[in-house]
Amino acid sequence: MPSLSYDALEAALLDRIARPGSLLADEAFHALALDIFQFQREHNAPYRQFCKYQKTPAEPSDWRQIPAVPTGAFRQAALRAFPATETTVTFRTSGTTGEGYGSHHFRSPRLYEASLLAAWKALELPRLPQILLTQRPGDAPHSSLSHMMGTLGALGEQTWCLDAGGALDLAALRQAAASGPVLVLGTALAFLHVFERLGGERLDLAPGSLAMETGGYKGTGRTLAKAELYTQFGRTLGLGPDAILNEYSMTELSSQWYTRGLGRPHHGPEWTRALVIDPETGREAPDGERGVLRLFDLANLGSVLAIQTQDLAVRRGAGFELLGRDPTAIPRGCSRSADELLNGGR
Repeated sequence: MPSLSYDALEAALLDRIARPGSLLADEAFHALALDIFQFQREHNAPYRQFCKYQKTPAEPSDWRQIPAVPTGAFRQAALRAFPATETTVTFRTSGTTGEGYGSHHFRSPRLYEASLLAAWKALELPRLPQILLTQRPGDAPHSSLSHMMGTLGALGEQTWCLDAGGALDLAALRQAAASGPVLVLGTALAFLHVFERLGGERLDLAPGSLAMETGGYKGTGRTLAKAELYTQFGRTLGLGPDAILNEYSMTELSSQWYTRGLGRPHHGPEWTRALVIDPETGREAPDGERGVLRLFDLANLGSVLAIQTQDLAVRRGAGFELLGRDPTAIPRGCSRSADELLNGGR
């Protein structure tokens, strides 16, 4: 039987995202995930080849059985479940691994933006003026992070402190920070640049201020433990750990996972699921055990809903504690399956 259309599935997803609680039950998540999976297998030729190699049944009995594509496949194949001529947005990975850029194509950014705003509202943060340590979307049109930051403008007035060339405007940062409580958003590396540029100067933010940091130090040769970074937040901006959020996502996804402070797991919105997979057995790791993170994101309608990351994590109930990246940690069978995908369905 033919799958539902893109438009019908998008409308169903937007409706569910707008109704908190509608996808909390595993049965509801499975039903919609199966509809999206069938659509993607029918319309995404590389993914169809991948599923063929995996011998995936026409109707998996559980959403966990939906094949997850390794993130590296986005560098080699156009994982697109709609005609290329209908592409309106393409996000690209940083390309710092030496293996080229990965591309995530969108027929429309509606689901991406609806997912972001609904998940952000669920965090129940106060609406604060935003200070952004990223480039504007117009200056970085292929950056999912810049698009994300621009979309958050629906929740507060924005001051951008990075110019088109990536230069940091400390004067704008100081002026915005002096106006009252603010929300400062940027990559971990951008915050580190701020701390270094201030050179020991304290820029205490007003009480009630918050920060959100994301990403790591990939490709820079730098490493800094999260606890050490958060110590610098306190020393330079006067923010304690509980005033700092960490956002986890990637170019290949449409949704984000969040945690606050130190020692707490990341959780995603109800249209997502996270598994921690033992790389040796390919099975789900028990609670408290480490493995490789596998993510399911229903908002990834136009590409692939199941993504196999190279990030190590510990399962913590419905969430996960992120440990870091291990390029060698690919569950057994994924690499060969990816080769089949790339060789057979461009």
